[in-house]
Amino acid sequence: MSRYTGPRVKKMRALGVDLPGLSRKSIERRPYRPGEHGQARRRKMSDFGKQLQEKQKLRLNYGLSEKQFRRLVAEARASKDATGQKLLELLERRLDNVVFRAGLAPTIPAARQLVAHGHLTVNGRRTDIPSFRVREGDVIRPREKSLNLQSIAESLGEMSLIRPEWMEFDDKKRTTRIGMLPTASSVPFPVDVQLVVEYYSKRM
Repeated sequence: MSRYTGPRVKKMRALGVDLPGLSRKSIERRPYRPGEHGQARRRKMSDFGKQLQEKQKLRLNYGLSEKQFRRLVAEARASKDATGQKLLELLERRLDNVVFRAGLAPTIPAARQLVAHGHLTVNGRRTDIPSFRVREGDVIRPREKSLNLQSIAESLGEMSLIRPEWMEFDDKKRTTRIGMLPTASSVPFPVDVQLVVEYYSKRM
């Protein structure tokens, strides 16, 4: 399955949760499923349905294809840490997510575009790979030519999320320093990651 590019709010309504990385919009006005039967009483969800729903929350918020997501799950399973906690850490450490969480872009798709177009540097080196994994002590900054980009200024002026504790931001220089590695609690929406682990335990 490829990366999702369709209506974002529609997906969030189907999942019943706001995904800040996917869209700045909220489902608050219409918190029910899309479609003519969206407001009808929901049938009890199966265990598989619950697992699939939690997996889709993560995959859609972070903008990963199914292949990319499975690769991360495999890496998390091979680590010495708890699989679910490690998976969330790896997702949060993606460069496109870091750019979004720092406030340099309004969503992860917008952050991915900034990175892919070469507007960001990591430790002074131009980096155009959205999946680049940051480490503790890394410093992320727009390139000199990109410091005054209108899209960055607008995003910083209207941030939708508070910056997480694991990053330090310098407003004047617009630099982001990774003070420590993110934890599972850094994910900005409710998710039962254990159900995601259970989903893949039977499929990998």
